[in-house]
Order: sequence, then C-alpha cells, then structure tokens
Amino acid sequence: MTETTPRLELESITRVFDGKPVVKGVSLRLDQGQVTCLLGPSGCGKSTTLRIAAGVDRQTSGRVLVDGKVVSDDTHHLPPEKRSIGLMFQDFALFPHLSVADNVAFGLRGVSKAEKAARVNELLERVHLPDAGDKYPHQLSGGEQQRVALARALAPRPRVLLMDEPFSGLDNRLRDGIRDETLSLLKDEGTSVLLVTHEPDEAMRMADQIALMRNGQIIQTGAPYNLYNNPVDREAAAFFSDINVIHGVVRNALTETPFGQFLTPGLVDGADVEIVIRPQHLKMDFDRGGKGPNPTPRDGVPARGTVMRARFMGNESLVEFRMDYDGSKLSATVPGVFLPKPGTPLWLTIRRDRCFVFPCKNQSRVDDPYDHEALGIAAS
Repeated sequence: MTETTPRLELESITRVFDGKPVVKGVSLRLDQGQVTCLLGPSGCGKSTTLRIAAGVDRQTSGRVLVDGKVVSDDTHHLPPEKRSIGLMFQDFALFPHLSVADNVAFGLRGVSKAEKAARVNELLERVHLPDAGDKYPHQLSGGEQQRVALARALAPRPRVLLMDEPFSGLDNRLRDGIRDETLSLLKDEGTSVLLVTHEPDEAMRMADQIALMRNGQIIQTGAPYNLYNNPVDREAAAFFSDINVIHGVVRNALTETPFGQFLTPGLVDGADVEIVIRPQHLKMDFDRGGKGPNPTPRDGVPARGTVMRARFMGNESLVEFRMDYDGSKLSATVPGVFLPKPGTPLWLTIRRDRCFVFPCKNQSRVDDPYDHEALGIAAS
C-alpha cells in the first residue's frame, strides 16, 4: 500500500432489493485519516451503502477495496471480521452483561492480558471515563455509553471506522461536545472514518469530505465549504439551509427579477429558472437608497416588500415579506433583535455574489461558451 492508496474504496456499488435498486452506482474513496460523511435524507440508501462497506450486506454489483485489496466483488466476499473495519451504530449495541472494560476489550484478539488491559485503560482515559471500567452499561448515561461504544470500536485499531448515525440518540445539549471529543480522538488515532448522517450541521462540523446522497446516488462530493457555497442544484442548496427561491423566465440570456436582471446564458428563451439565495444574504433597509456604509454593485437593485411576520430566534431575527413586485414571499435574517411590525414596508437588496442560478428541471440548453459558476453575477 502506498500513501496515495485509499483506505476504503467503493467502485460502482449497486444494491437491488426485490427488483428495486436502492443504491445506484455509488463510487467513493476514503483516504488515510480522512473523515467522510455520507449525508442525505432518510431512505436515500446511505445506511445500505455503509453496510455493504462493512460486509454485513453484499452489493448486487461493484467492488469494495480496503487498502487497495478487493474484499468483495462478484466472485468473493470477505466477512466483516476479516476486513480490519470497525463498526459503530446509533444504538451503541453494548453488551449489557459485560462490564465497561470487558465491552471495550471485546474486539481485542491475539494480545496478552497485560496488553489488553493497557489498551482498555488507555481508551477509557481518552474518552474521559477512567473509573468506569467496573460499571455496566445500564449504569451509564447515554453520552457515556456512546463514549464506551467508540472506545470499543477503536480498541483493535481498525484501518477504517464506519459510524451509522452514532449521535442521533443523544440530547441536543450534549451532542456538540461529544462530537468534538469524538473527532479529536479519531484524528489522534489516525483512523479513516465513514460517517452516515442525515444532519447537515453534523456533517459540516465533522467532515473533511461530504458525499451528498439522494435517491440511491451520490450527487455531489467535496469539502463542506465547497458543497455549501457551490451546490449542484436547488435541492442541494436547500439541504444545507433555508433558502429563498425567485422564479424567472429567460429572455436573450437574461432573467428579469425584482432585483434586476441576472445573466442566464446557456438556456433557451422561455426557459424557467430558479434564483436561490439564503435568508442571511438579504439586506433590509427603511428607504430605497439605504445600502449600508459601503454600498457595492453586488447588492443590485433594491426591491420593496411588506413585512408579514417577524420573529426572534435566539441569536437572530427572521423577517418574512410579501414582495410588491409579484406578490412572492421572501425571508431575511439579521443578527440580534429586529422586529418590525406587520405591514411595515422595507427595501431589500440581495448579495449577487451569494446567489445560485439553476434551470428548472427538464429545461432545454443551448451551447454555452460561458462559465456556469458566473451565472449569479449581475448583468451590467
């Protein structure tokens, strides 16, 4: 194995149940020490993909490789215990009749009693449970059980750790701290991790790489920053945050909106487009000329809306508008407390450089000489 050989690689994995494909040609690689989150809504096939990687399920077609060696293909299938892969599930699956120390030691094979005890003590210290070895799982809190499950999974020093929604059963107040502690331990151990989650915040917090999955397919892969700031389509943008959608129609490679014209090259005249902008990138002012202390062309043309409702959300305020231009509804957020009364007219401007322009599905394209990443730039 070389330094560039992936720890885990899935090649064109397909899984069919009762004639219905639930995983469709999934390809993914985990490099050494990398944390990859397989992110998507419930039922998209991510847990099935994880089970195939683990060896507890077998793909209909495709290959699974660990350290460059094929562990499953059309002709042979290595069982989970021979793959040097650790597993951690959302219910922790601790053995209730074993002590915490014995749970952690369960996967250690072929080592002396002293070595086993040393590894158990080391990991219990690392997960901040140095005195819990003689306790039983039912005597621990949910967060403590999660830490024991992590220690057990890491005890044999697996090349790859597969985690299926491991934090979903924890109280929200505990979750962030335990995620951070888990990530720190995984990085220290140098373990490559494939984490399945349906929570974008969790993926953004933990992942070096996110693979966004939908309907059995990976639709976009990249660093969290890239997926958030360059979503492949409207649904991908909406998965990571609330969005506003402004509808328009292409005329001569331009689309008219309440905020002026947008460049939309590559689409035929009459094509429907969706301009997506997140609520935090809408700016609110009481007069048409108010563009803040440093106005720039990226703020575009102001458009007037009437406040429908305003709510304080804890660290920001959410204001909902009905736009004078076409009666559409938009939402804007602003840090702190800002609660204008319903019926208040306000002028909105948008961050042009933070807009995403997507064709509606099934729209016809023409030959496009332009860079599609520039579609959100304002027309001059």
